[in-house]
Amino acid sequence: MHDLYPSRHAATPEMLERHDAVVHGQWTGSAPISELQAAQFERDGYIILEDLFSDEEVAFLQRAAGTLLADPADLDAETIVTEPRGDEIRSIFEIHRQSAVMARLAADARLADVARFLLGDEVYIHQSRLNYKPGFRGKEFYWHSDFETWHVEDGMPRMRALSMSVLLAENTPHNGPLMLIPGSHRTYLTCVGETPDDHYLSSLKRQEYGVPDEHSLAELAHWHGIVSPTGKPGTVILFDCNLMHGSNGNITPFPRTNAFLVYNAVSNRLGKPFGVDKPRPWFLADRGEPAPLAVESGPLIEAAPA
Repeated sequence: MHDLYPSRHAATPEMLERHDAVVHGQWTGSAPISELQAAQFERDGYIILEDLFSDEEVAFLQRAAGTLLADPADLDAETIVTEPRGDEIRSIFEIHRQSAVMARLAADARLADVARFLLGDEVYIHQSRLNYKPGFRGKEFYWHSDFETWHVEDGMPRMRALSMSVLLAENTPHNGPLMLIPGSHRTYLTCVGETPDDHYLSSLKRQEYGVPDEHSLAELAHWHGIVSPTGKPGTVILFDCNLMHGSNGNITPFPRTNAFLVYNAVSNRLGKPFGVDKPRPWFLADRGEPAPLAVESGPLIEAAPA
């Protein structure tokens, strides 16, 4: 397959044109988001969805997240990533297969229908995780485009995927919230440096390859600015797979917990990685035959005990 988005091959970074649509669905009055929201996603590469879930549903999700964090011995050890210089949990991957509540959240129509509209296709979960940034010790996530990694190391062919971060604790300006460069999704920034074998073992703690160069990042930030969406628990931050994003460390006493769901179009299934010989493991990228997500409606609290 011809590589439309080569990266980690050249000695210098490049800013390449995006070859894919941003909004793949045609907006009508029956769309799951407003026309203004669809236009914002097209322009900025992200939108914020508020008040989707009731207080009872948010509390239900918080209890489920607490169960995952409190009982790591019951989880697949491969899916647990700790902080770079400590044993605090940083991320738990494959949560939609390790928690019935998170599986129900991923399939919920309030999220999945938005993904299906924006991607213009049936969808499946490419990756899921619980991101936890503990108080005082939560480290930063450096700037990156998810698609660059998913393309180079997983074999995702096109920009037809998106992420949803469901806030399970209040995200304030101070406790390391997500930072975005709006509009950066229209530029594919290539990275420098050949990817070593089993790069994921270190990159999930601290990424050193597939990291944008500072000069190009500065250009993007000066062109577009930086925003830090915040919100109460239950808020959903939805962003394009190629949007440049990261987050600062958390030196406050207030932890930050988010359920992170990646929806990929069924037509955009993974193939051979474009930049490495061996793809990343199963819990980072679903490489099976993608089946359309069975979308469910109704209150989350009817799903399963938290």
